[in-house]
Amino acid sequence: MADQNTQADNAPSFNMQRVYLKDLSLEMPNAPSIFLEQEAPAVEVSINIGGQALAETVFESTVTVTVTTRIKDKVLYLVEATQAAIFEMVNIPAEQIDPLMGIVCPTMLYPYLRSNIADAITRTSLPPLHLAEVNFQALYEQRIAQAAQEAGAATEDSGLILPPGVTRQ
Repeated sequence: MADQNTQADNAPSFNMQRVYLKDLSLEMPNAPSIFLEQEAPAVEVSINIGGQALAETVFESTVTVTVTTRIKDKVLYLVEATQAAIFEMVNIPAEQIDPLMGIVCPTMLYPYLRSNIADAITRTSLPPLHLAEVNFQALYEQRIAQAAQEAGAATEDSGLILPPGVTRQ
């Protein structure tokens, strides 16, 4: 019986404790004149993820999306939102924390963020913008590959500063 309790106490546990909208900003700097434009808007979306340890087994994960929509050279609207959550990770090996924070947590948060952005845009009297699905595993792998490449480039650096346009041979 004591062995069963010890095994249960050491079992890995991963739980979302709380999800919340940490920040939301919506700007329509060219309203109402922009409503007279007939062209379809161009949409630019950027996504950033972040996180921090709050305690030994408690972490905050964030996903921030910035949406800039333009018609010609005028901004129709600019939305920036940060969705966050508090996660508890107990008995998770240290090498698995980063993938959880970089893949699993953002994947869980993103649907909340998509909904909040669509709702905010709908409140402007414009049609909602439904953000596309995001493969956070692919983004995580890109970030790891880029960090490895930058680390490799740093070790290959000879210390010479080359003028713009000149390449190393």
